Amino acid sequence: MSNAAVPETRIRQGIVPGYLLARLARSDRYTHAAQAARQTLIAGRPAFHSALELSIGADGALVAEVTAAPTRTIFDAQNTELLPGMIVREEDDEPVADATVNEAFDGLGATFRMLLESFERNSLDGAGAALNATVHYGQDYDNAFWDGSRMVFGDGDGEVFTGFTRSVSVIGHELGHGVIQSTAGLIYQGQSGALNESIADVLGVLTEQHLLGQTADQATWLVGEGIFTDAVQGRALRSMIEPGTAYDDDELGRDPQPGHMRDYVETTEDNGGVHINSGIPNRAFALAATALDGNAWEGAGLAWYRALTGELTSTATFTEFAEQTMAAAASIGDTVESAVRDAWIAVGVIEDARVRAPR
Repeated sequence: MSNAAVPETRIRQGIVPGYLLARLARSDRYTHAAQAARQTLIAGRPAFHSALELSIGADGALVAEVTAAPTRTIFDAQNTELLPGMIVREEDDEPVADATVNEAFDGLGATFRMLLESFERNSLDGAGAALNATVHYGQDYDNAFWDGSRMVFGDGDGEVFTGFTRSVSVIGHELGHGVIQSTAGLIYQGQSGALNESIADVLGVLTEQHLLGQTADQATWLVGEGIFTDAVQGRALRSMIEPGTAYDDDELGRDPQPGHMRDYVETTEDNGGVHINSGIPNRAFALAATALDGNAWEGAGLAWYRALTGELTSTATFTEFAEQTMAAAASIGDTVESAVRDAWIAVGVIEDARVRAPR
């Protein structure tokens, strides 16, 4: 057996699934976008770092008296793949001429405020971690990703994908990976990986709903709305309320997400279908939130957050996560517990104990 070192396989937590980029890379209709997708797939993303960059606070007594606020820094990679890039806007700076920089800055702030006001969480790690982002990454780079310490945004190819800073749900999703990283640390494979993607989607849509002041019934439940150009037959990357309906394009194909366990996809691609099967827990959350009406972060959102930050293991299955969310919901109230339980039953993750087989 050879003793040669084996290159490490890097996990890619980009908002655009690899299977969609691979489909786009073969497109004859979107020629420029096909080339951009090939470049994006080849470029991948930088190494995943295990530690978050922490901000430095004052002493304990003073912190207790000060309202938490974000510490944001936006960098510009100037269409290279070198991180972090040059600093173009910091926390106390006025908006700049570059709209992409300002969109990233505002999206980081919206995510920070949602976490703080909804869950009393001070930034991604709960201890005031600095929020860093790099814009204009790569040439026609068709993705946005969390690299373990910062958000990174490509500009898109302009033919299929527009700039990724335009979607607050995308920003909230990718920063959500930072919250997951510092809590349950869900392994990015199979069902735990699909939960990783789903919880990031939950945090993404909650960020958008919180920013817009939308109730669960008013929300679109779309992830990545606005990042497709008008040439694409699609509304967004994913629909949480109706998995499998976000796009249906002649070149990109149809959204492959299932919304029920009977349609669970067994695959070795996409880290065991993490972007595909996340549709099942996504629908469970959307069903629970809409059944409760009101603000999604106050009922279902709080149950999901408490489950994530409780005793959830890094290899949790859908069933294990469902049990944790139901336990968390019970501590909030009977109505929340009932809505969460019914939602998991509706997507086939748990059985309805009220339905008994005939004797």
